[in-house]
Amino acid sequence: MLADALYADGPVRVGLAGAGPWARAMHARMLAAGPETRLTAVWARRPEAAAETAAPYGAAVAASFDELLERSEAIAFAVPPAVQAELAVRAARAGKALLLEKPLAAGLDEARALADTVAESGVVSQLVLTKRYHPVTRDFLRRAASVRVTGARSCYLHGAFLGGEFATSWRLEQGALYDLGPHLLDLLDASVGPIASVRAAGDSRRWIELTCEHENGAVSQASLSGSVRLARARTRVELYGEDGEVVYDTAELDHEECWPVLRREFAAAVRTGRPTPLDAARGLRLQELIARAAA
Repeated sequence: MLADALYADGPVRVGLAGAGPWARAMHARMLAAGPETRLTAVWARRPEAAAETAAPYGAAVAASFDELLERSEAIAFAVPPAVQAELAVRAARAGKALLLEKPLAAGLDEARALADTVAESGVVSQLVLTKRYHPVTRDFLRRAASVRVTGARSCYLHGAFLGGEFATSWRLEQGALYDLGPHLLDLLDASVGPIASVRAAGDSRRWIELTCEHENGAVSQASLSGSVRLARARTRVELYGEDGEVVYDTAELDHEECWPVLRREFAAAVRTGRPTPLDAARGLRLQELIARAAA
């Protein structure tokens, strides 16, 4: 009955900004799958790429970002961080709900401007922190809440920066701290406790180590790299304390289970006007931690 009431006006009409590999592999496919959302249109700076992304789902190709806004009640972003920061501000001011990628922006000032605009406009925002929508991740965070953590070790490693369609210019320039860091910092901040300080060693484009001190006195370590040859991406968080250990490992995690949860929760947030905790303000928090590490 609640679902019927939420979608009495039909699925949420979502426009997609971007037509790169992530837009094709995830955003377009997820939003078009419904039933809570409908992919209405795609806009990209290369019209031919937008047409290729839209065609399998019968979505329109918007000739401009303004046209995308007119066709949609929510906008999903699959563009580089610097582009997202600019366009998402325009969308928020137009009253559109936002499905945002991480990091929010290329820099802290732009991320703060976006988060402030979202708050001032009163629009719903939500972050695509993929792993957060998987039942295994949520079970890990529930278990973590029941233990007193003394220290933690974690890693997020893959070889996507070595070549292929995800070795995009912004990822190669800014490296793992900006691409993978939001995921791992979010998990450590949520499972160990709020991070009070973070410092880094290494090269974000090759291998970078983060040391975090948490408000509760715990210390955690995070290893990040997109430039190591592995058979598959590796994400692991190990929590240690007087109550024993709690381990989170994505080796057997099927990411296809994330998309229906993400879509359903975003659509519900749009219809109710109540965002989840994974909103632009959370994105700003993660960007602040990245900025501290980069400094």
